[in-house]
Amino acid sequence: MITDVRYRFLLLLVGLIYIAGMFVTLFENDSAQFAVMAMRMVQENDFLNLFKGPEEYLDKPHMHYWLAALSFKVFGVHDWAYRIPGILVTFLGAYSCFGLGKLLYNTDVGKFAALIFLTCQTIVLGAIDVRTDAVLTGFTIFSIWHLVGYLEKNSLRHIVLGAFGAGMAFSTKGQIAVLVIGVCLICHLTYTRKWYRFVNWKVLVALLVFGLTISPMLYAYYHQFDLHPEKIIRGRSDRSGIFFIFWEQSFERLSGEGVGKNSSDYFFFFHTFLWVFLPWTVLGLIAYWWRAKAFVKLKFKYHPSFEFLTLGGIALIFFIISFAQFKLPHYMNIMMPLFSILTASYLHSLHKYTKSKAIKGLLGIQYFILAVVFIFSLLICFYVFKLKDVWAYALLVTALLLIVYFCLKQEAYYLRLITLSVYASLLLNGVMNVHFYPSLLNYQGGSEMALEVQKNGIATDSIYKFTNRHTWALDFYNKEPVKILPLSQLKNKKDVWVYVDAKELETLQKAGFDWDKQLSVDQFRITRLQLKFLAPSTRYKKLNKMHLVHLN
Repeated sequence: MITDVRYRFLLLLVGLIYIAGMFVTLFENDSAQFAVMAMRMVQENDFLNLFKGPEEYLDKPHMHYWLAALSFKVFGVHDWAYRIPGILVTFLGAYSCFGLGKLLYNTDVGKFAALIFLTCQTIVLGAIDVRTDAVLTGFTIFSIWHLVGYLEKNSLRHIVLGAFGAGMAFSTKGQIAVLVIGVCLICHLTYTRKWYRFVNWKVLVALLVFGLTISPMLYAYYHQFDLHPEKIIRGRSDRSGIFFIFWEQSFERLSGEGVGKNSSDYFFFFHTFLWVFLPWTVLGLIAYWWRAKAFVKLKFKYHPSFEFLTLGGIALIFFIISFAQFKLPHYMNIMMPLFSILTASYLHSLHKYTKSKAIKGLLGIQYFILAVVFIFSLLICFYVFKLKDVWAYALLVTALLLIVYFCLKQEAYYLRLITLSVYASLLLNGVMNVHFYPSLLNYQGGSEMALEVQKNGIATDSIYKFTNRHTWALDFYNKEPVKILPLSQLKNKKDVWVYVDAKELETLQKAGFDWDKQLSVDQFRITRLQLKFLAPSTRYKKLNKMHLVHLN
């Protein structure tokens, strides 16, 4: 379907995009917050207790933080070190897409599924704005691949690896991992009717492996919470960490209790899908419709050329998470492997059955998406944040010439379809990772203030704040959390610095504090972009200031 030379070349370019994103400043809130939580583990040599700032943390399990802390132990506390585990597990997820695609269809589908997965927008974004979902997604599809491998081949190796992957995924984000894995397996078993595979001693081995894999996380929860019923967590005492992870966690997300509610829109994930699967969105939607239509015609009777795992898994997971009262776009990441395999199988079938008219029509759609990406990239580079360096112009021109070459090259339509779709992702994310995000993060107050602290030789242990406002980026890049001290106690401190926003600066002044030095940086909530901020002429209207003042 695609030559090995071109496939490897595309994978090389994809890898370079991921590497470029490794060295970008961490985003507030989640990436910087999770990095600080892992940094605390290393600095205090405490890997059992989870803390979010000064507060006990009873939400996501430990695995993501343990992996980040391990990376810090090996490479030191750096933003790129924090991202290494997430990126490695993302590539494990891509390899698992290849494995599952090959198992369900053939090698070509597997190879293309891996490429789609690595280039869909939310996965690339998830490797730079690293949250728990990168690790969750990689280990979840790894588990699904091997457990399906067991169902098809009765292999002990497959079921052991599948159980291990499920344990790692569960230890990363809890019940959602087991839900997704279970839904996919049930869909596959319902279609293939291989329920007899459960009546096997190997299943007991898998349960043992799963139990052993999650036992460190369970022990950590037991040590922090079950042994201390006196702790007050979100207004309640007698909190069991083990009961929480096995029962309460996902129900809190579904109901909005504990974490709050941010959306009751049952179609949130439908319109979110329009951008998270770019540049493959239209192909993914058509692939889903094509597969659903085929199953209706077959009246859902078993056919060896089809599989129900991806279609049924996507439908059921979509339905369940749509009822959650707390929703975020990256919650869809865990479904991207399923969409990738489904889309790859559709495109392979078009090529296999020589449906050149359909491929030509899809190519026209992908040309349009590429054109939109092209215009967007030029706007970013020449309007939103203008390019300044010669090497940046050279990179952009090289990328555009490469894309133009493949647009004009006379070759099979399906090859153009694959290649240009990948290049659309590469162009967009190359511009974002190399130029847009580094420029945008100049307006993140915490990380910019950390640069000022280093430049002025300020002792990080002399910096305080007097509110509970989180300062994750400053904490991480100072390699020391900003300490909280009430105003009444600050009056007794000498030779200290106080980190404040504009309102807090006014509060200091009204409380009678004087300062002899003041450092100020721009501040904007960079994960909540607005058109007025992106427009250079109105950007100043959306900027706030963060200040670091030296008290007399």
